[in-house]
Amino acid sequence: MNTSHRYIHFDSPGAAEVMQLVEGPRPAPGPNDVLIKVMAAGINRPDLLQRQGVYAPPPTASPILGLEVAGTIAALGAEVQGWQIGDPVCALTPGGGYAEYCVTPAAHCLPIPAGLSLIEAAALPETSFTVWGNLFFRGRLKAGESVLIHGGTSGIGTTAIQFAKAFGATVFATANGADKCAACRALGADFAIDYASRDFVTEIHRETGGRGVDAVLDIVGGDYTPRNLGALAVDGRLLLVGFQRGAAATIDLTAIMRKRLIVTGSMLRPQTHEEKAALAAALRDKVWPLIANGRIKPLIHATFPLAEVVEAHRLMASSAHIGKIVLTVD
Repeated sequence: MNTSHRYIHFDSPGAAEVMQLVEGPRPAPGPNDVLIKVMAAGINRPDLLQRQGVYAPPPTASPILGLEVAGTIAALGAEVQGWQIGDPVCALTPGGGYAEYCVTPAAHCLPIPAGLSLIEAAALPETSFTVWGNLFFRGRLKAGESVLIHGGTSGIGTTAIQFAKAFGATVFATANGADKCAACRALGADFAIDYASRDFVTEIHRETGGRGVDAVLDIVGGDYTPRNLGALAVDGRLLLVGFQRGAAATIDLTAIMRKRLIVTGSMLRPQTHEEKAALAAALRDKVWPLIANGRIKPLIHATFPLAEVVEAHRLMASSAHIGKIVLTVD
């Protein structure tokens, strides 16, 4: 039996061109893991950061890029229950997704929602775990509240708009340009703000009668941080999940105290096996039925064969995409 597989490798950090398709030993599942024959793998911003050498994988994780996949189970660890060889799954992975075969904990796998292709399913895990864990678990967003989602056409943004709307929130989103704002509205955003031409704090206060929003989901960081605080209502929550404009910010603490704000956030990859398993269970219970009935659907911007990963990363870096970019594996 052939026990090798192809995967994306880079010898040292750098530009997209450092990545290459190589062949090596197929990974083997541990007692609580599954081995997935990968059919599609989602691309996420952390992949670009890892390739650039500024986001190291956890010590026990595969050094291969790729945090989400869809495919079929090829092998089971000795203690795995609830899955069978041949089952179609999508999964959050600790790394290793840009490959023909990938190992991940069985508890981080989810069934393919009814009506979705494997390509669409591969675009679900990373953003779904992130949005659910921050907007609904940490941020406690509930029906009747309002939320501002930055980067509305990113993978996180397109997921968050749909999740928030499906659970009864009023959704504001920021995006760059008329086309991307239109895309946000098509996904369900009640208000789309072109951040290139309008100040989002001013627009939020205009549309809410000066009250502000109950939550902000932010992938931007940096100098957006004090502005986010200004856009929040009393008892509002700022949920930090990225820092595209930098990880440092200067804020006025009295703004937090005066409005009783909560500032929190999380990174998904460093969370424990059990924390990720709990998120998977919550998604399966609360979100997967909404995907199966068509209320939530991943938005795929483009697909690339695994061998064309360099072009896929260039597209992600350009921010020209609307939705998710997915690698396909023959």
